[in-house]
Amino acid sequence: MNILFVGDIIGRAGRKVFSRSIDDVKYEYGLDLVIVNGENSAGGFGINEKIYKELRSKGADVITSGNHIWDKKETANQLDNMEYLIRPANYPEDVPGNGYITLSIGVTEVTVINLLGRVFMNPIDCPFRKFDEIYRKVKDTVVIVDFHAEATSEKAAFGFYVDGRASVVVGTHTHVQTNDDRILPEGTLFMTDVGMCGSLDSVIGMNKDAPIKRFLTGIPHKFDVENKGKLVFNALFFEIDENTYKVKRYKKIFKVFEG
Repeated sequence: MNILFVGDIIGRAGRKVFSRSIDDVKYEYGLDLVIVNGENSAGGFGINEKIYKELRSKGADVITSGNHIWDKKETANQLDNMEYLIRPANYPEDVPGNGYITLSIGVTEVTVINLLGRVFMNPIDCPFRKFDEIYRKVKDTVVIVDFHAEATSEKAAFGFYVDGRASVVVGTHTHVQTNDDRILPEGTLFMTDVGMCGSLDSVIGMNKDAPIKRFLTGIPHKFDVENKGKLVFNALFFEIDENTYKVKRYKKIFKVFEG
């Protein structure tokens, strides 16, 4: 089974490069499932039903999210209409939406779990214990985790904690692709951060002027998505053995396109 995990899609630029890239990548790798992180896909902050439908129509099978899931005020009321969008599972049980989804790909069931880290983030339930709770229900499936977190140490600790249980742990949130993709001792494929889809010449997808001003002055400035210039497409491909649920091969993808 061939699966692609696509990094955080940042606004219009991210949607553009995803749309431009995905058909060729599907053909090259013979993909059976495409997972994307879409929490920044609507104007750089959040997602809504319109953008959800656009990403689905372009080839996203499952859309994960993170701490920006609620940034668009309409999202909470629209989640019931977005079956294949998941929000972090370690939000309280009574918030809208689902924190994981199980799909049948041929004869194999695949579960995608979305979890949110706690270091340098707003308070939330423990992602480690929430994984344990969910895993008891889905342990007979291929388990893929989007661990949306700021701290590399928290991501690494989580990877080792679920090693041998999750098939794959992919980090998101920092928008910078890391070079530590590897198979952990008990067989889990781990990568601290898969990166992003968006403007290459930007500050993690945003126009560079506002972040520079903020660092110079300490005064908050409005961040806008950078939609000009070269575009970057970051993703992680992996092939799952459908007998062992282990990763047979994998490759990180870093493609640059003219805008």
